[in-house]
Amino acid sequence: MSEALIQRYYAAFNAGDWAGMLDCLTPDVIHDINQGPREHGREAFRAFLARMERSYRERVEDLVVMTSADGLNASAEFTINGAYLVADEGLPPASGQPYVLPVGAFFAIRDGKISRVTNYYNLENWLSQVRRRLEA
Repeated sequence: MSEALIQRYYAAFNAGDWAGMLDCLTPDVIHDINQGPREHGREAFRAFLARMERSYRERVEDLVVMTSADGLNASAEFTINGAYLVADEGLPPASGQPYVLPVGAFFAIRDGKISRVTNYYNLENWLSQVRRRLEA
C-alpha cells in the first residue's frame, strides 16, 4: 500500500496533476525542502508546487521506491530531468537550462497518506549545471 501511494504521488508529479499530488498528503503534511525551511500543511505545499511550476519543468525518471515492513516509512531514489524556466528567488538567472539530478526522498505515512516529505539533492551540482549552461 505504501509503495503504491509513493508511485501514485510521482505519477501525479510527472502528469503535472497537482491536485492528485495533494490528494496523497495529509492535511497537516510536513515538507522539508532541500536546503530550505520546513513547511507545514497542504496549503503551503500547494504554494510550493505553484512556485515550482512557474520556474521549473521536471520529470521523475528511474524511480525506485523502498518501504519499511510496517508501511509507516518509505524512501525513493530517482533522477530528475528538468529545465530551469524562470529565475527562482535567490538563484541564478534562468533561460531554459536543462539539468539532470539524482534525488533522494523520504516519507512518513499515516492513515494511507503521506504525512512528511523530505527531499535531498546536491544543490551545488544543480547550480553548476545551470550556470555552465547559462554561460555557454
